[in-house]
Amino acid sequence: MASQVTEQIEIRNRWSNRVQFTAEITCAPDATIGVKIGLAIRWARRNDADLRDADLSGADLRDADLRGAVLRGAVLRDADLSGADLRGADLSGADLRDAVLRDADLSGAFLRDAVLRGAVLRDAFLRDAPKIENIHQKVYAAASQEGALDMGIWHDQAYEAGGCGTTHCRAGWVVALAGDEGRALDTRIGTAAAASLIYLASDPTLDKFPDFYCGNTAALEDMKRLAEAEAAKSAAA
Repeated sequence: MASQVTEQIEIRNRWSNRVQFTAEITCAPDATIGVKIGLAIRWARRNDADLRDADLSGADLRDADLRGAVLRGAVLRDADLSGADLRGADLSGADLRDAVLRDADLSGAFLRDAVLRGAVLRDAFLRDAPKIENIHQKVYAAASQEGALDMGIWHDQAYEAGGCGTTHCRAGWVVALAGDEGRALDTRIGTAAAASLIYLASDPTLDKFPDFYCGNTAALEDMKRLAEAEAAKSAAA
């Protein structure tokens, strides 16, 4: 059996660089820093440590037990969370750009204002996210109407006031087309996160979330591409 080594791991705040949690990790000498950080987070959760605003960029958190972890505002950009148990975790405002969440369990996770641009969520498990049949064709059909798309807003005033609304951004259209369930999810976790989960529930084969922060032209081009691919797949079935 290979000899074990003990190292002290520090998790720092993304803004102040203050040490938020320390742990002594004992493992094989060739263990990657990512694995050690993953173990430290598990220990932090067990000790009720608050890791809000923690810098965990690129961390290896595969299969990590992060149930109920407080990671509000944390930077998890490029982190590998494949198979992680994130049930009930607070990821509000977290930066999850380009993170890998394949096969992760996100049931009950708090994702309001989380940035999920480029995140990989194929086969991630969700609970209660509404589904839209032929989502890509329906979203493109709605958003491509004259005056219907404005990537500078989530929803128009009519929708915010409780009506149907006629102008939304891409994420806003996804939420609106999901009806009352979409509105309720939007209210609970925010438009971008709600639309991301609806996309994933409706099309589990989608590798990455769409970019909800680009301009109108780029958004329409991507919506059209996905709509055409979906239509072709249905025709071939």
